[in-house]
Amino acid sequence: MANYRKLGKTSSQRKALLRNQVTQLLYHGKIVTTEARAKEIRKIAEGLIAMAVREKDNFEKVTVTAKVARKDASGKRVKEVVDGKKKTVYDEVQKTVTKDAPSRLHARRQMLKVFYPVKEVPAKNAGKKKNTKDVDMVKKMFEDVAPKYVNRNGGYTRIVKIGPRKGDAAMEVLIELV
Repeated sequence: MANYRKLGKTSSQRKALLRNQVTQLLYHGKIVTTEARAKEIRKIAEGLIAMAVREKDNFEKVTVTAKVARKDASGKRVKEVVDGKKKTVYDEVQKTVTKDAPSRLHARRQMLKVFYPVKEVPAKNAGKKKNTKDVDMVKKMFEDVAPKYVNRNGGYTRIVKIGPRKGDAAMEVLIELV
């Protein structure tokens, strides 16, 4: 007996479908799908949330010195002539960065295996490519989703039955984050 539902798809189609729906569930907070798909999505999503909760605070802040190109008023790099060649002028600045512990880095990479890239489009530019932003789903998991579920031991999703779908009478459900 299989440990998963085949959903009437080949393995690559099934994996792509589940990755997409898990990404959308964790980005939007809820999606409408069939009952069989929702039960498969729940397994993956709850594992990712549990991983994020476990590794939420597993990092350290480190101060590093970095070279940054000096820019003029218009935002272009400042160049000066050295030995007859134009070279960019760099300034050294102190930056504070977060350094992941090895287990958090592993968790980050495991999440990246599941998530598809998400683009956020402002409401006024709907349907246009201009001013879109890439959403870092892993960062969202560690900073937004994980803190909500710190005191919870599993059960991060809820499946609510809506009713049969009009075309094929498949049971439709709403799967949402609790």
